[in-house]
Amino acid sequence: MAALTKVAYASSLLALLWVGICSGVCVEVPSEKEAVQGSRMKLMCISCMKRAEVSANTVVKWYYKAEGGQDVQIYEYNNEKRELDSRFRGRLQWNGSADMQDVSISVLNISLNDSGIYTCNVTREFNFESHRPVFTRTTLIHLTVVEQGGEDFTSVISEIMMYILLVFLTLWLLIEMVYCYRKVSKAEEAAQENATDYLAIPSENKENCTVPVED
Repeated sequence: MAALTKVAYASSLLALLWVGICSGVCVEVPSEKEAVQGSRMKLMCISCMKRAEVSANTVVKWYYKAEGGQDVQIYEYNNEKRELDSRFRGRLQWNGSADMQDVSISVLNISLNDSGIYTCNVTREFNFESHRPVFTRTTLIHLTVVEQGGEDFTSVISEIMMYILLVFLTLWLLIEMVYCYRKVSKAEEAAQENATDYLAIPSENKENCTVPVED
């Protein structure tokens, strides 16, 4: 199941990259839910603005909740980055974008005790001329930290299918190249045969091959 989630997450990131490059559109991608102990874990939180041309004041608050515990605020972005006093202090990094649509953070040197629920709370106050509506969005990330990453049966099957697909596409490309080469070769041979047959016709018969022109 973990491998399947990683495949889906990778596909989502590729879709995000492709869409972002081709059309510049913001796409909300879910965060990964499993991390390996000692690694750098990015907690993905994307909150797209429907009307990018309208300016807004954005405030981002991150919370952490251990199993059986209460929500504790660990990070805040309100015109400036600020780590709050918590067990994560010194291990958090801002990974957001300049337009404040990506408001992700990263946890450095993540440990087994960092498993739990992370909450991303985004509040936007839009600056319209007549009014200032407030929009709030909350994203929950149920994170599990494991000692070491391992490949399960689903991951192995996915890799095998990927290699089979690559082999199939390579063979198909080779077949298409051979087919096109033979087709071009036959066309050239036919043209040479027609030219040879024409040269073999006596000169008096060549005049009869011309098409008469009517007045």
